Amino acid sequence: MTLEQLRIFVGVAEREHMTAAARALHVTQSAASAAIAALEERHAIKLFHRVGRGIRLTEAGRLLLTDARGILAQADAAEAMLGELSGLKRGTLRVVASQTIAAYWLPPILAVFHERYPAIDIELAISNSEQAATRVRDGNADLGIVEGEIDDAALENWSVSEDRLLLVCATPFGDAQIDAGWLRRARWVLREPGSGTRSTFDGHLRSIGVDPTTLDVTLTMPSNESVRTAVEAGAGVAVLSALVVGPAIKAGMLHVAPITFPARPFFGLRHKERYRTKATDALLDVIGSWQK
Repeated sequence: MTLEQLRIFVGVAEREHMTAAARALHVTQSAASAAIAALEERHAIKLFHRVGRGIRLTEAGRLLLTDARGILAQADAAEAMLGELSGLKRGTLRVVASQTIAAYWLPPILAVFHERYPAIDIELAISNSEQAATRVRDGNADLGIVEGEIDDAALENWSVSEDRLLLVCATPFGDAQIDAGWLRRARWVLREPGSGTRSTFDGHLRSIGVDPTTLDVTLTMPSNESVRTAVEAGAGVAVLSALVVGPAIKAGMLHVAPITFPARPFFGLRHKERYRTKATDALLDVIGSWQK
């Protein structure tokens, strides 16, 4: 069993499609098929069910997938450690961030990092906060930066910055009294469960005695941009980061309600037991200097 065979197996297992996996891994379909066949033949076991033109993991395949991901993560960590023996002259930094951070807060920081360390490649993945924590825990990212605090014993988390949430609508709020009753009566456009924005807002609602499940939710959307666009079109009100809605407020497309939310911290995430790369430390230094 080789690392390349495991990489191909994981690629096929995650996509459940041989051609798509081969394309993503930059190998031929025949090479991908041969790698899977070699694994199955060597161990006399079926890793995939062939159903028509599709494939599905067998129980043995599901068990191998968990171990294969762990092995590949360890191999990547070892390669990163060896690559750093020559300092920050080459290598890859894998970062995962939640949507608000990745789209609005992080890009200028990454630009500074790239200027200082041009030989370090940056792989940025965008996920909601819960998904980002999973990527860091599974070894698929060196560093995570998320909007919600993550309770995971395997992860170290600390505050790296903070943000403000704003309640916005396409029409002015006028003299509206934004209290618990108003919040219950409003029509809402919300982010999906699991997002940092949603979890922070839900926590605020509970703190003032409002059950989030009782809100009149018109739409639940998978991104900040889709929520903002829906609110601009008159679908309801929403709570979003000031980073997201700032330009629309300035342009008069959105209006801010007279309500103040507590500052929302951005959290860094690292695995407590995995190797801490010099590139990760260098990015954290840039983040630290950016906040000053």
